[in-house]
Amino acid sequence: MTKKLASIKHGGDSSASDSEENEVEDVKDDTLNPKKTIEKKKKRKWNKHRVLVFCQRGINYRARHLMLDLRTLMPHARADTKLDRKDKLFVINEIAEMKNCNKCVFFEMKKKKDLFMWISNIPHGPSARFLVENAHTMDELKLAGNCLKGSRPILSFDKNFEENLQGNLLKTLFTQIFATPPEHPKSKPFIDRIMTFSLLEQRIWIRNYQIINESDMSLTEIGPRFVLNLIRIFDGSFGGATLYENPHYVSPNEHRRRVRHQAAFRYMNKQGAKERLDERLTERGENHEGEDFSEVFHTITQADVLEAKRMDA
Repeated sequence: MTKKLASIKHGGDSSASDSEENEVEDVKDDTLNPKKTIEKKKKRKWNKHRVLVFCQRGINYRARHLMLDLRTLMPHARADTKLDRKDKLFVINEIAEMKNCNKCVFFEMKKKKDLFMWISNIPHGPSARFLVENAHTMDELKLAGNCLKGSRPILSFDKNFEENLQGNLLKTLFTQIFATPPEHPKSKPFIDRIMTFSLLEQRIWIRNYQIINESDMSLTEIGPRFVLNLIRIFDGSFGGATLYENPHYVSPNEHRRRVRHQAAFRYMNKQGAKERLDERLTERGENHEGEDFSEVFHTITQADVLEAKRMDA
């Protein structure tokens, strides 16, 4: 009777009260049984996609800061100690497997001036090697853009990537490396930046921008910015058969040799012009050697005028 009266006083909301009691019981069961909460967390699966970003010994400060900028932009990146110069590149596959990484971005430097970048799919490939040109870091540029650390980027690719097979392959590699996996523990559920990949003059221009206003899509550059000149695409990871070789690629050594040759050619032209000028001057001196040029530079005075008048009279 008392239960019926209570239900009548509350307006017959017995079902609502029962549901609330059930929710309270469920919460109590979860607090009492922590295994249920662990099982619920295990049901949430996220893409365990990790990228190993590290370098070889002997790189300069600009390359090191560029590598650190890429690590800060990618929450799914892993770091490792520098690779020794004597070690072969196939060792990177074992290092990536030890770090549970299935992608890799590797920097190496030749002659302390030429920076090369590898991107690879561990362990079976494919992989690509680039020459890094015009690299500028975030601190070096002092740009006004800013973004949340760990935010998800929008990857914008040029339509020229769709024109050939090597462009499609590079597009998929860049997407798998620079795109943040969904529900990654270190990522933030925000999209406040755009990474652009433009294919121009046989090179890939990479820029990073902050989205200021979504209505008019106003952007501000964050950095870093760099240009990739493709050298080769390999079938395996850090080696193997060559799938594509860039016919427009010129090595840095060959480029420096051409610059020196042009400088030497300019010097030879200057020396030849000087010799031809000396020859012309000597020829002019020989032709006018017997002539008298004293009257050419003689100034007419008043005495000369009076003498001329006397001669006429």
